[in-house]
Amino acid sequence: MRFHLVPPLVLIVAMVLTSPTRAAESGTALLLVANKGDHTVSLIDPKAGQQLSTVDVNGVTGHELIASPDGRFAYVPIYGDSGVGLPGSDGSKLAVIDLAARKLAGNVDFGHGVRPHCALIGPKDGLLYVTTELDQSVTVIDPHTLKIIGNIPTGQPESHMLAISRDGHRGYTANVGPGTVSVLDLESRKTIAVIPVSAHIQRIALSVDDRFVFTSDQSKPQLAVIETATNKVKTWVQLTAAGYGTAPTPDGRWLVIALRTGNQVAVVDLKTMTVAHTLDVPAAPQEVLIPPDGHAAYVSCDASHKVAMISTSDWKVKKLIDAGPSADGLAWAAGK
Repeated sequence: MRFHLVPPLVLIVAMVLTSPTRAAESGTALLLVANKGDHTVSLIDPKAGQQLSTVDVNGVTGHELIASPDGRFAYVPIYGDSGVGLPGSDGSKLAVIDLAARKLAGNVDFGHGVRPHCALIGPKDGLLYVTTELDQSVTVIDPHTLKIIGNIPTGQPESHMLAISRDGHRGYTANVGPGTVSVLDLESRKTIAVIPVSAHIQRIALSVDDRFVFTSDQSKPQLAVIETATNKVKTWVQLTAAGYGTAPTPDGRWLVIALRTGNQVAVVDLKTMTVAHTLDVPAAPQEVLIPPDGHAAYVSCDASHKVAMISTSDWKVKKLIDAGPSADGLAWAAGK
């Protein structure tokens, strides 16, 4: 029997090319998923539709997350072990993940229990805005120094989710228990208005032209459409089940909404403000994320450990991607 020795350089090249870490760093964007059930964040290759690895956030629960614009870091508010408005532990930290190293790289300590939940990056100032429910505020953090540099009062309890206008001037919080939306001036750091919507709401999103705010009524199967020029509810979109997370397509034509209790996703035509498409997904859809190219919508499905990838060209589910238990928050980390 004759053995053929492979040159060392060939072996090294082969190992590099087949390394999963190398594959994740080759310029491919990452889909990030906050798994409430096992306190991890999934790093997913969206092209392959495969989970590459998970990062444990020290055995505590993060519901939402956001990636830095350069795709290097993920910021994960550590909420606690309960649902909004329910008794349980009160999170007091925000974890920072180094996505290339796939490990924790630091944290922000709020100093007391605040139940931090939704984190967003300001599109103009690059600052990190995090809802801090128990302080009835949005906390402002410098992502470079991880220092708290300000707070914006919402004037309402349970300010759970946040949307920021494309020009970076306005913020809008969904205040779950009161069923209101707070309108924030991010530059002067003050509350401009509080908009009554319904008895109980969830999640929030803005249209791409910043004309409308969308939030889901939890007492009736309908979506509130708030006009930002007047800060009033302009109309309602009737749904087949209670809505949850929403996201607009980059062209401004469609709004994708998870119907959590109906195990479906609805697609709203924003020209007519009516549902144009409805499709089935795995149980308990939560969050909706549409990447910048707009070719797909990703929907986390809490009860199934899956993320549904939906084609926006024909509104069909193309893939079901494995994630972790109680998959919820989604974020897009740009490829380097």
